[in-house]
Amino acid sequence: MQRPRLSKLTIKNFRCIGQTPVEIELDDIVVLVGPNNAGKSSILRAYEVVMSEGSQAGKLTRDDFPNGEVRPDALPEIELHTIIYNDLPGQRWIHTDPSTHEMLVRERWIWHDIGDPIRQGYDVEKGAWDEQVPWGAANVANSRRPQPHRVDAFTHPKEQSDKILALLLSVLNERIQATDYGLVLDKLAEVQKLIVDQSRPRIAEVEAGVNEIISQVFPDYAIRFDARPEEDLEKAIQFFKAPQLLMGPQDGYQSTIDRQGSGARRTLLWAALRYISEQGFGKPKSRSKKTPEQLAERPHVLLLDEPELCLHPSAVRGACRVLYDLPNTDSWQVMVTTHSPAFLDLSRDNTTIIRVERTVQGEIKGTTLFRPERAQLDEDDKQKLKLLNICDPHVAEFFFGGHVIVVEGDTEYTAFQHVIAAKPDRYKNVHIIRARGKATIISLIKILNHFGTSYSVLHDSDLPTTVTKTGKEMANPAWAHNIKIYQEIQQHPDPSQVRLLASVPNFEAAYFGEEVSGEKPYNALLEMQKSSESFQTIEQLLQVLLDHTRPVLPAGCVEWHSLDQLKEAAANAKKTRSA
Repeated sequence: MQRPRLSKLTIKNFRCIGQTPVEIELDDIVVLVGPNNAGKSSILRAYEVVMSEGSQAGKLTRDDFPNGEVRPDALPEIELHTIIYNDLPGQRWIHTDPSTHEMLVRERWIWHDIGDPIRQGYDVEKGAWDEQVPWGAANVANSRRPQPHRVDAFTHPKEQSDKILALLLSVLNERIQATDYGLVLDKLAEVQKLIVDQSRPRIAEVEAGVNEIISQVFPDYAIRFDARPEEDLEKAIQFFKAPQLLMGPQDGYQSTIDRQGSGARRTLLWAALRYISEQGFGKPKSRSKKTPEQLAERPHVLLLDEPELCLHPSAVRGACRVLYDLPNTDSWQVMVTTHSPAFLDLSRDNTTIIRVERTVQGEIKGTTLFRPERAQLDEDDKQKLKLLNICDPHVAEFFFGGHVIVVEGDTEYTAFQHVIAAKPDRYKNVHIIRARGKATIISLIKILNHFGTSYSVLHDSDLPTTVTKTGKEMANPAWAHNIKIYQEIQQHPDPSQVRLLASVPNFEAAYFGEEVSGEKPYNALLEMQKSSESFQTIEQLLQVLLDHTRPVLPAGCVEWHSLDQLKEAAANAKKTRSA
């Protein structure tokens, strides 16, 4: 059975987020990237606070208002879109998408002062916000949306321990209800009904005494006590009233989780999440006597701040896999903030990557950088990106901003990094992305086009033909990728923002005057260290890749816009080599 899921979150005038709304498109996995103090954690907190309406956690303090000031023209406002399938509110609150036929409910919360918010519902019949709300009371409405589980980057040990315990209890309670839980409730209803029946004389005695007094003021009025012994039975049973999690050596002393180190607590968190994802909690068991509709429990959303913290390097990739597998249970969505490219898996179909950054004017902006269906990656693209991510877990650094240069292989990467390391103050925030092959350049271009921002590509032109070991001349497969690279760049919203350069016929021959068969990156590094001229050539190449207005290219490099232009450059290079 399908469960409710989050679709969109819009935040305005909340903490560091100002008048310009930040819109977050929600998916199974949402990864928030960006610099420090850009508002990523505030986005996680925004969902948690609206889901805590009616409790202390749903109240805002002065520090939650912009600049710590309560101003009528800058009130905190959070809007939430939820896709629903059952437990529907009135039809006036439901917008049905004409193409997907999904049912969407819009709600928003506004804080006019410190403390509790005012919730409003969007009335689709009126086409306006209304003071009445879907599902009525806050606790009822909260139960119709995914339950948040938030883990901060630097949560107090006791609070973090409680969060982990809550995660495990959420699935334990669900599994309990998939056993003989229904039989227990039936027996409890029988016992309570029996007690009420046996108490009828006492109840009647109390009713008569009170009615006698009431009749003196309101003649012909009476009260009747309705015990309702068969309602809200679930609240009468608590299987885990005061549980604890203990950790330590199997045969030694085990203490509570809040007394463990940061690494141990985070590892336990990942262990709990991995267990949930692998066991498929959230899916009803067939042995339950309840129907799937009756068993449909509230879904969950994990709000995780910087999952890479305190993890051993070898555990990072495993943690990433756990996060991406969690939604496969059909009852979890995940929203994380991260500074680690290892947590960006471009080969998955269920991921939205959003960059949160502060503009020059100081406004917080959220930009959806990547959604698989919009990037239009085919299965071949996904496989290439998956292999590339295995070879280079830092390949996704370009999602974090800066000047992006896509290069074909390790030689170009090593040469440019040598220049950057020699002059770090001049070349800041530059990301060199190794495609490790021409075919993968095309897949990366699709993603970069999705950004709609400026970038550069440097590749080997190669030659139209190549000679086999037997001396036979044949078409060069590498040459065929050139036109595909050019055609994919033309799919950019504004192709003029992309600079396409080719090393003719390859990087080593173009800039060092000789081709090398092995250890190319090391040889390039040695050449640049012993020759200042070679260093200057590579630095000039880096400069024209960073600044698209520079017209003078180093010898051996061509900026091309047609295959004929590239053929001519390759032919000239071949003549020069032959001479």
